[in-house]
Amino acid sequence: MAWQCSGKTNSQLINNLFKNAIIKHERVKKAMLDVDRGDYCPASPYEDSPQSIGYAATISAPHMHANACEYLLPYLHPGSRVLDIGSGSGYLTHVFANLITDESSPTTSSDGHVIGIDHIKGLTDMCNTNMAKSESGRQMLASGKARFVLGDGRLGYPEGGPYDAIHVGAAAELMHPTLIDQLKAPGRMFIPVDAGGEDGVRSSSIGLRKSQYIWVVDKKEDGTVEKNRVFGVSYVPLTDAPREKY
Repeated sequence: MAWQCSGKTNSQLINNLFKNAIIKHERVKKAMLDVDRGDYCPASPYEDSPQSIGYAATISAPHMHANACEYLLPYLHPGSRVLDIGSGSGYLTHVFANLITDESSPTTSSDGHVIGIDHIKGLTDMCNTNMAKSESGRQMLASGKARFVLGDGRLGYPEGGPYDAIHVGAAAELMHPTLIDQLKAPGRMFIPVDAGGEDGVRSSSIGLRKSQYIWVVDKKEDGTVEKNRVFGVSYVPLTDAPREKY
């Protein structure tokens, strides 16, 4: 039903996602309504499809952002620590920040934070610029509720963890154990992984286009890990930073 969800405005797009049960919870609906995708997507922001944001990167389709929020929602609450790997233009980082914000004290960082990480400086700069377009974004940046760092997301960002929730916005070649290590117990990760890489071992199918799947990884309270494959996707790869000096 995702193809039916495009709109002419942000509210129309989000309400279509809700009407088609891609967004299932009012909390997710409100968090996405409160972030104008037009601030983060330079062209066709309200189309339910991925769009280029430059630097050979894309912003994912809105229905994928909605799916990520829905799967991670049980771990997104005031006090949560969240890592958004491959933060791109910063959109989902802002939505996550809304989902961990206590509306009675929206500017305090004591009740959790969201860290967006990307390996291209131009993108982390873009994230800060985009988030500063709205009053809520400026408040979150000033308080430390949301911030962006430059780094290799495959290594996570241990300085800000451990994390209640980790979102990976590009397809990993393998299920990186380092990221699972940075989850709290309990905690959850939403990650697209190339077929064959779910056990943390690189596939031998070098040079071949691989299928990709979303995996939901739960670290239980006793530290045990459960991995569940949920659906197929097509994401840009989670790779080394490009050689070009953007």
